[in-house]
Amino acid sequence: MEIGIDSFASAMYGSNALSSEEAMEQLLDRIAAADEAGLDIFGIGEHHKKEFLDSVPAVILAAAAARTKKIRLTSAVTVLSTSDPVRVFQSFATLDIISKGRAEMVVGRGSAIEAYPLFGFNLNDYDALFKEKLDLLLRIRDEEFITWSGKFRPALKDQAIYPRPIQKKIPVWLGVGGTPESFVRAGMLGLPLMVAIIGGETERFRPLIDLYRKAGQQAGFAPHQLRVGLHSPGYVGENDQSAIADYYPGYAELWTKLGRERGWPPVTKSQFDNLIAPKGVLVIGGPEKVAEKLLRHSEALGGVDRFTFQMDNAGLSHQKLMRSIELIGSKVIPLIRQNA
Repeated sequence: MEIGIDSFASAMYGSNALSSEEAMEQLLDRIAAADEAGLDIFGIGEHHKKEFLDSVPAVILAAAAARTKKIRLTSAVTVLSTSDPVRVFQSFATLDIISKGRAEMVVGRGSAIEAYPLFGFNLNDYDALFKEKLDLLLRIRDEEFITWSGKFRPALKDQAIYPRPIQKKIPVWLGVGGTPESFVRAGMLGLPLMVAIIGGETERFRPLIDLYRKAGQQAGFAPHQLRVGLHSPGYVGENDQSAIADYYPGYAELWTKLGRERGWPPVTKSQFDNLIAPKGVLVIGGPEKVAEKLLRHSEALGGVDRFTFQMDNAGLSHQKLMRSIELIGSKVIPLIRQNA
């Protein structure tokens, strides 16, 4: 199992705001630390909100590429529905060159909708936009010269798309939430699947992952091509008690704020306790507990090839995040690979 971290480039830690310069410098330090610690992947999300600095993930990842050597660098996710697939490909092909072949991307429709009015798209075209643009992105990835036409973008006629990446095919993962059609689409295209699970029990996604694998096998793809990734909130502390004490206050503050915006009830400690229970989605604790939980999640889902922590959404200081990265590299990853 590959292990990594996803970040939204947050400039907020609980009630304390950092300057944009401070937040970005700290983020790049954490990516460099993850590389040094032996983590496999680091992802940057895409949002268009005041509290996040990740509106252009490829730029942040390119800065990180210059400071790292081995870790793979990915979006998490690129909101493809509101982006031009040509520019997306060019950005990540350039990242691939800068990083010497370490670029990846996770593409999706986006769980937040602020990009649609910002870039002049109709939310009623939510799925149609993504379907068409994914088709074009994959065509560009596979072919240097493109002839293509669609509804939402001007046609291309024998048009060359440059630069070309170092990798023959930049890995494109399909980011999904809980829509069965999205799992089937990923399977039919033979794309690796990145499942974002932020609430409830992780094992409830097993039927959807089975649907993905069945669709992929029916489309002629071998089992090893149908990779499954899992993205969930998590944090590794020195021990279980300190990890919970560090994480809960900021988590409760954030999700209570989101609840007010979206009509959800406030977060309670009993709800949090259910989420950190063995089957719950939050991967929080000391290294032994975290490794055990990741292996349990993998078994429940029929095998997980990649797990990424969402760590910077609970008001944790840069120092605590850096220590968590160190613990993931020095203790969690060896435990997982020893017991896998």
